[in-house]
Amino acid sequence: MDTTERELRRELAAVYRLVAHFRMTDLIFTHISARLPGPEQHFLINPYGLLFEEITASSLVKIDLAGNAVEPSPHPVNPAGFVIHSAIHRAREDAHCVLHTHTQAGCAVAAQEGGLLPLNQMSMEFHDRLGYHDYEGVALNLDEQQRLVADLGGHPAMILRNHGLLTVGTSPAQAFLRMHYLENACRIQTTAMAGGAALRIPAPEVCELTARQLSGDRHGSDLQDDLAYELAWAALLRLVERTAPDYAN
Repeated sequence: MDTTERELRRELAAVYRLVAHFRMTDLIFTHISARLPGPEQHFLINPYGLLFEEITASSLVKIDLAGNAVEPSPHPVNPAGFVIHSAIHRAREDAHCVLHTHTQAGCAVAAQEGGLLPLNQMSMEFHDRLGYHDYEGVALNLDEQQRLVADLGGHPAMILRNHGLLTVGTSPAQAFLRMHYLENACRIQTTAMAGGAALRIPAPEVCELTARQLSGDRHGSDLQDDLAYELAWAALLRLVERTAPDYAN
């Protein structure tokens, strides 16, 4: 195993442990994948049957875009995970990591006709930058792949209607941080709606400015925080090292 694969395995295993730590799991039934560099188009995904808190760098399964294991593994792969993740990895060159969840808050917003509303700074990161995919049943049909990809488009995240949330990133770290804030935005929305009071939504131009600021676009801002996500990820890695040091095994 080369150094790049070893490092990617550890980063992806850390994300699995973080998703478990922040209680965004659904037993063994969601998935996070990372594409390995190289022309082979191989990617790593969780061993079907392990809880996220059990996943280590060495237990991740390496498969190809057809869902075949390319190295011996005692574990199978979730078929629905293969359908969703292989489609996005194949279509999006920048989607090095794909993260999918079935959380209570995410599924609640996925069941709302209006989808994610720009009610807070976290949700504004996804203003006009969020795809929506209608529910077609458990993702076990290959012809759904083209519709998944079309609905995601070039967005960093997508709400799977009546299903859950999905984020992509150029790294596992970026995909996780996007999911962390998408999940929190959904929690805030469901809490605000449960309060019963009228919801206050900022002006569209403010939502767009905030989305640009949070994506690193300097246009319209006097200052820029270039270190935010780097520092946040370093802090999260320290958390994993303290709480689940076996992740790197």
